Amino acid sequence: MKPAKFEYVLPSTVDAAVEALVASNGEGKVLAGGQSLLPLLNFRMARPAVLVDINGIKGLSYIEERGDRIAVGALTRHRELEQSPLIAAKLPVMAAAMRHVAHLAIRNRGTIGGSLSHADPAAELPMMAMLLDAQLRVVSTNGMRSVAAHDFFQDALLVDLAEDELVTEVALPKLPPRTGWGFAEVSRRSGDFALAAVAVTLTLSGDTIGQARIAMTGVAPTPRRVSEAEALLTGARIDQVMTQRVIAAVRGATEPQTDLHASSDYRRHLVGVLAGRALADAWERAKTA
Repeated sequence: MKPAKFEYVLPSTVDAAVEALVASNGEGKVLAGGQSLLPLLNFRMARPAVLVDINGIKGLSYIEERGDRIAVGALTRHRELEQSPLIAAKLPVMAAAMRHVAHLAIRNRGTIGGSLSHADPAAELPMMAMLLDAQLRVVSTNGMRSVAAHDFFQDALLVDLAEDELVTEVALPKLPPRTGWGFAEVSRRSGDFALAAVAVTLTLSGDTIGQARIAMTGVAPTPRRVSEAEALLTGARIDQVMTQRVIAAVRGATEPQTDLHASSDYRRHLVGVLAGRALADAWERAKTA
């Protein structure tokens, strides 16, 4: 298959890209890494009248330390996140997750802005944005606005992004001191989308957990934080009883559907197993952080 006919625009600035989207009257699509969009074009599942290629915009690819946050430009490639010493030092849970994103060829081209904007229900980066309480910077002709990750992801492949808006940056708070992390994922084959994945951070206060964060993907239309499990963990220590309570809360928060890859029951069971593994790893790392 080949794409339907479209007009190709290669802007050199963010303002020009936004203006091209406005001029498309809702018929435009943004091309960043193209790892999701190009297959949709080839199968004619997407038929934009205008393709706005933002790869010519300088200054949208960076990983920078800014106070208590790490700022990542929207055109930053997955591979850059995976290999970044700054990400490894300040956000090691993200570095671990990036190694599970598709295949090397895709990580070399795929972008963080594209992945978050596409919002695949089984993708790792949207889950990381939820786990880390990311803020997304979105630009339009009306200026810039900031959107919290928990407000950005609305449904499967649906985000809080108007047709004439563009994600330009993601701000990720650093992990606090005395924080341990865990990440666990299962896919049918290496590089496939996750059947389920869970990420956990535990921040100690004294000898108990002062803050807990648990996020999961592959088991609901959007990445999810498990607030019930986080509340259980606050002020607690990890033992077998607490682990089982957390696993039950995680399974209770899932909405998996049966598809050709796995049944709903299997995904619900799997996400609990992964939560137990990630929780144990986070607890051990927190005690030595």
